[in-house]
Amino acid sequence: VQLVESGGGLVQPGGSLRLSCVASGFAFSSYVLHWYRQAPGKERELVAAITSAGRSTYYADSVKGRFTISRDDAKNTVYLQMTSVKPEDTAVYYCNARQNSKDNYWGQGTQVTVSS
Repeated sequence: VQLVESGGGLVQPGGSLRLSCVASGFAFSSYVLHWYRQAPGKERELVAAITSAGRSTYYADSVKGRFTISRDDAKNTVYLQMTSVKPEDTAVYYCNARQNSKDNYWGQGTQVTVSS
C-alpha cells in the first residue's frame, strides 16, 4: 500500500496550488479519501473529504469556498485544488484513504508554504 503526495511548495498569498496523491496497493475506488494538514505546533486537522464515486464532499469551515477536493478513480488519484491561499494555510498536507479502522492509509505529506 502506498500513497504519494506531490504539488506542494511556496506560493504567495492569494495564489493557487494543486496537490495530488497517487495511491496503489488497495481498492482505491471504494475508499473515502481525505486531505489533512498539520501546522507547526498544532494538531493535525481534517481539511476536506470525498466519498466513493465523489457522491459527497466535506470541507472545514476555514477552507470552504477556497479549496476543492476531487478524485479520479481511473488514475487512483485524489486532488486538492487550493485557491486564494492565506498564510494560515501553511502546513504539511497529508492524504488519507480510509475504509474502516483497520484499512486506514496515510501518505508521507507535502509541505505547503504561503508567504510573500
